[in-house]
Amino acid sequence: MIVVMKPGASADQVQHVIDLVREYGLKDHVIRGTDRTVVACIGDKRMVDKGAIENAPMVERIVPILAPYKMASTEVKKTKTQIEIGPERFPIGGPRVGVIAGPCAVESEEQILRIADAVKSVGAVALRGGAYKPRTSPYAFQGLREDGLKILAKARERTGLAVVTEVIGLEHVERVAEYADVLQIGARNMQHYPLLEAMGSAGKPVLLKRGMSATIDEWLLAAEYIINAGNPDVILCERGIRTYEDHVRNTLPLASVPALNSMTHLPVIVDPSHGTGHAYMVPPMCRAAIAAGADGLILECHNDPEHAMSDGAQSITPAALADLMPVLRRIAQAIGRDA
Repeated sequence: MIVVMKPGASADQVQHVIDLVREYGLKDHVIRGTDRTVVACIGDKRMVDKGAIENAPMVERIVPILAPYKMASTEVKKTKTQIEIGPERFPIGGPRVGVIAGPCAVESEEQILRIADAVKSVGAVALRGGAYKPRTSPYAFQGLREDGLKILAKARERTGLAVVTEVIGLEHVERVAEYADVLQIGARNMQHYPLLEAMGSAGKPVLLKRGMSATIDEWLLAAEYIINAGNPDVILCERGIRTYEDHVRNTLPLASVPALNSMTHLPVIVDPSHGTGHAYMVPPMCRAAIAAGADGLILECHNDPEHAMSDGAQSITPAALADLMPVLRRIAQAIGRDA
């Protein structure tokens, strides 16, 4: 349930409600809006005296939360959450569309610095790159690991770009959080619940990719694990789902973007690289994603895709990214945003 405070409720009055909620064994999440504060209450509400809470000073009303994902729902928060990332604190979920670009994997310092410079020069806000790589085959390139993290950190120092990289195991959470600005949970780990809970205390925003066969409700419940564990800064990433179609790597269901925008206050970005698997499809799907209302994009960009150590087929070049960015800006402006 949600306890909605009246406009002008003082900090002491909000704290009084929090104390009442805790007395009933519920977990509280305080959300402060522009004109009022709400206290979301999570737990077994069967023994709660709602009247006692409703009669507390400056309580306006109590509203039940109907969605199974409590904290991620628009029932709790109507306005879009903005999550600031990187040294420049770019707000994902704000009026500007944020573009994240970089290679699938960190291969060398020279490669990352070169791509980071190119990504920064065209107006992207973050650099992506895998230091730890979960691969289907145990014989495929697994990433440079901590050395890769150090290279990404050097690129951030040089360019000011936020760094987005994946965490693949519980034992890596603290190490990756030491170097990265945004911790990515990949599709394979979307329902790795201990890892999701560990993200609650990581102290960094989390980019949560949709599982290959996950429904939207399952995806939002995965986000709920992170929020419930103490981290409200979750960015949802639509990266396509597995279907019977074999002309694309995954099927990219862009209808999920407006659906999510009506269901959750969390920012929503799109990954057209994994969503298609083909570089030539990436620019048109970027255009479509922005038109559909995505808050951002995450793209694979490589200076030499033919010799990439992973996912070269779906990586666009820095030149292609430079051609794409002005088009994305025009589309964003056409729907009342900017890129």
